Amino acid sequence: MEGVGGDGASAAAAFNQRSHELSQTFQYYLDKTVPHAPYRWIGTFVLAFVYALRVYYLQGFYIVTYGLGIYILNLLIGFLSPLVDPELEPSDGPLLPTKGSDEFKPFIRRLPEFKFWYAITKAFCIAFMMTFFSLFDVPVFWPILLCYWIVLFVLTMKRQIMHMIKYKYIPFNLGKQKYSGKRPSASGSSPRAD
Repeated sequence: MEGVGGDGASAAAAFNQRSHELSQTFQYYLDKTVPHAPYRWIGTFVLAFVYALRVYYLQGFYIVTYGLGIYILNLLIGFLSPLVDPELEPSDGPLLPTKGSDEFKPFIRRLPEFKFWYAITKAFCIAFMMTFFSLFDVPVFWPILLCYWIVLFVLTMKRQIMHMIKYKYIPFNLGKQKYSGKRPSASGSSPRAD
């Protein structure tokens, strides 16, 4: 009887060891994709296209697609939002500059680009797998879901853009800032010639 418990414990330990090794291997390859952002996004768009084709040809799974759209909208808001929102959390850390005389502080996202990409890709994979189970194919009138999602998207983005305008930040990197030199003062005085 003592051997039965030992076999179960060794099988569980072997399973835990194997799952840990697989997790490390997956993380290794995931880390190797970090510097290749355009290729990662191309792969995600290909996955999204395959998912859209599957939904189109099956003529179903609209509720899954709607849930996927809401989830992606939620991720997009996190991607476009600053890490510290001056409207919600007063902080001693770096804040967004609100005046031209404020010190420049870089925009730090609440949801970094890599985590944004990873969450979207994982969501498309899960939604794609859900299309293989008829349990998730709830019959709905999809144009109503589409209209509701568009209204939700417009209202949410309007609020987010108003927040960007109010706190004067752009959540995208528009290239390297160029130094234009010192501008002459408005008093009209010219520099002295020595």
